[in-house]
Amino acid sequence: MSDRTGIFAGDDPFAIAAAWLKEATATELNDPNAIALATVDPTGLPNVRMVLLKEIEGRDAPSGGAFVFYTNYGSRKGQELDASGKAALVMHWKSLRRQIRVRGLVTREEGPQADAYYASRSLQSRLGAWASHQSQPLSSRGALMAEVAKVTALKGPNPKRPPFWGGYRITPLEVEFWADGAFRLHDRFRWERSDFASDWRCDRLNP
Repeated sequence: MSDRTGIFAGDDPFAIAAAWLKEATATELNDPNAIALATVDPTGLPNVRMVLLKEIEGRDAPSGGAFVFYTNYGSRKGQELDASGKAALVMHWKSLRRQIRVRGLVTREEGPQADAYYASRSLQSRLGAWASHQSQPLSSRGALMAEVAKVTALKGPNPKRPPFWGGYRITPLEVEFWADGAFRLHDRFRWERSDFASDWRCDRLNP
């Protein structure tokens, strides 16, 4: 399947998403990998916040294709992800006039892959992950900096990944691509499947 953008060739939504992200890396001024991540609390009330997508795993990966990001497991989003096992995300690139919507099921990434990503971060970021009790009340910035100093003294120059910090992998059941069109006649394509064992179905949607 193809359209005027030439992007929608083939039947692999992960390859398309990776290609769009690569293009955005050359055009967006800041954080081309920023995503709006949506979760719900136990009452069904939604939450949404911006996080950074760190990897798009292809269909040949052990996951079969997924979107991976990292956070504190004790944060509100972490608790909501663990409780529901479901999430949605949006990537939007203003410079390219494109967006991708993803809905799927969530699993943790807390093995060697998470260790490797944590080790790739700056020392300050690694120590910050230890120091921050993310989403919990904080008396002052001074208290936070004091905790950073305490962690720095305790953990040294090569801290290991905290057990409460790691990755989440969203394995999609639905991926939708949107490209801006003249007079609001946009291009929209949606890949969906009923479960991970099923083949993808792709439909072109009305704008």
